[in-house]
Amino acid sequence: MGVGRFAFTPILPMMQADAGVTLAEGGWLASANYAGYLAGALWAAAVPVRAERAIRGGLLAIGVATIGMGLDGGFALWLALRALAGVASAWVLIHVSVWCLERLTAAGRASLGGTVYAGVGAGVALAGAICLALMQAGSSSAQAWILLGAISLGLAVLLWPAFGGDAQERPAVAAAMQSPGGHASSLRLIVCYGAYGFGYIIPATFLPVMAREAIGDPALFGWAWPIFGAAACISTLAVARLGRRFGHRQLWLTAQLVLAAGVVAPLVFGGLAGIVLAALCVGSTFVVITMEGMQVARELLGARSAPLMAAMTAAFAAGQIAGPIAAAMLIAAGGGLEHALIGACLLLLASVFLLTGRAYAGIHRPF
Repeated sequence: MGVGRFAFTPILPMMQADAGVTLAEGGWLASANYAGYLAGALWAAAVPVRAERAIRGGLLAIGVATIGMGLDGGFALWLALRALAGVASAWVLIHVSVWCLERLTAAGRASLGGTVYAGVGAGVALAGAICLALMQAGSSSAQAWILLGAISLGLAVLLWPAFGGDAQERPAVAAAMQSPGGHASSLRLIVCYGAYGFGYIIPATFLPVMAREAIGDPALFGWAWPIFGAAACISTLAVARLGRRFGHRQLWLTAQLVLAAGVVAPLVFGGLAGIVLAALCVGSTFVVITMEGMQVARELLGARSAPLMAAMTAAFAAGQIAGPIAAAMLIAAGGGLEHALIGACLLLLASVFLLTGRAYAGIHRPF
């Protein structure tokens, strides 16, 4: 999933250099992926599919769509492939979350959930490191897509036996479908998770581009995305065991504040320092917020949390769609990413305030 969702970001500067992709076109390609992510989340909530089948199918689709990006099929094909990768990534996240968290909770090993979500950061770091090496070797963006797609397919084959059929397992999401928005706390989670999607996606999409403009030397700016992914992987593992001590909601709030600081770091510090701070702050929080958000949903609704997870993922995807489009519109109007970064930071701060409201305090009541 780290490749399916985030490989585009380190490859975008390569596509700008060898395929003539503009920054505005990059925004639309990113938004196609996020639109697919939204469609995938809604589909997962509405269609009864067994978790293991959804995971296997999603992993295969990610690999195929990634390899397809290396074909010279034109901008329309690229849009379709990025959308397909988004659909598959949403299925993987939702179904793996339900499939794994249920088993870990039943086994009394819920703290290992962080290991699961650390996989996203590991995929991000892998994609960034490979792109850095390929840039230094003078390889093309098409070669980067094909190599990462082949790696994804290879991982899918290795993971295939882990998701063997369980005759007694019901479909993970749709069979438990209930309305997740009737509860005030659920609605707050959905809204704040959507704000998180908008707030983080602008730096997450354009960080390597900002690094390229600020630094210029590929040997330096190419490290922005590997640092981003490594921070995501390490922070997820480090925070996983803190949930019982500090509470999942408090960890979410803290991570969202750090994320807001990272969003504006390039504007405050500029140059290499701002890029590195942004990579560390955004990278170290975006998977943590995903992990804690899913844990908060399970804490709130227990075994009935699957539809809430799907609704939160859909809201997150909607925020992601709005973010790059807003950035692309500002760029086309003669503005810059600076205005989009400031707006994203303010929205994140507003969502933190919403999460601390009194109506949300009921989340700590036992079931």
